[in-house]
Amino acid sequence: MAELTIQYPDDLLVASGKPRKVVEDELRVVLATKLFELGQFSLGQAAELAGMGKVRFMDELGRLRIPVIDLDDVETQEEIRAARGDHHRG
Repeated sequence: MAELTIQYPDDLLVASGKPRKVVEDELRVVLATKLFELGQFSLGQAAELAGMGKVRFMDELGRLRIPVIDLDDVETQEEIRAARGDHHRG
């Protein structure tokens, strides 16, 4: 796996009042969340980057009000029909 080093101001640590590891873990989650939201990473890839399991990452997405599944209107209707067993109706 490749490694990315990001510089950030010490003020970030002071302002947060959190230990360096906690701040860096939070930054990793923010990056993973944004890459997932933009469609650049799958749920599994983003969860791995965030250092979380998929279920925990999905919970984090829910807390941030970021949809795990993002369907358009047509896809939503298809899913509803499939759930009802109406596979052949259009």
